[in-house]
Amino acid sequence: MAIDLVSRKQWGARAPRGSYSALASTKGVKVHYTGGRVDPAIVQDHAKCVAMVRTIQGHHMDGNGWLDIGYSMVACPHRKVFVGRGPRHLPAANGPGLNSGHYAVLGLVGNSGLVKPPDGMLHGILDAIEYLRREGGAGKEIKGHRDGYATDCPGAALYAWVKKGAPRPGGTPPPQTEPSDHPEFPGRLLKYPPVMHGDDVRTWQAQMDKRGFTIDVDGAYGPASRDVCVRFQRQQHLDDDGIVGRRTWDAAFEAPIP
Repeated sequence: MAIDLVSRKQWGARAPRGSYSALASTKGVKVHYTGGRVDPAIVQDHAKCVAMVRTIQGHHMDGNGWLDIGYSMVACPHRKVFVGRGPRHLPAANGPGLNSGHYAVLGLVGNSGLVKPPDGMLHGILDAIEYLRREGGAGKEIKGHRDGYATDCPGAALYAWVKKGAPRPGGTPPPQTEPSDHPEFPGRLLKYPPVMHGDDVRTWQAQMDKRGFTIDVDGAYGPASRDVCVRFQRQQHLDDDGIVGRRTWDAAFEAPIP
């Protein structure tokens, strides 16, 4: 089934107060809930969904002082997906310093009233995620808001679904690029000079050793580690700058070992 998009014009969105910050790619998507009461009647009346999305935008713009609604997309019980900030635009809902890591998708459930997401909403959330992957460079991660920020969001029911792998109702979990033992990119670039030290360096060196490169697993990123990095980057057809950034780090754990 193709995504059933509700355009900003269709839901009566206010124009943003300014220009969005660009977002070319992310680790994936964070799933959210409203945090308040959601009238169960929205399940029978889509017009109530439209009204709720407009109310949320108003709260974000007038209460939070944001330039627009904070979510990238919003899914309702009728398997309709509202365009919020949309793909390739930085969201605002994930928390300070966390918005460039993931898009933000809201499911219209709350902490009272409608708390359990209907199947149509789960389908809508996944439709939104697939859309953001296709149109916005979203990575494969599907996480809850609470995975990166101290909050109850996205609520017990929605978070339990996320923790199960976000399966389609009646289907199977979507494929994940990263296995559970794939270490998270440390957030800092590993480069030389000067020599860098740390457990993240040791983790990367150990993976290079596993891949057959001759390297000391000593936690010190110096000229020898840089040489291994350049050879690995050339092997993987990456920019051979000798710097372990996100792409080089992920390739070390994802690319098939010859």
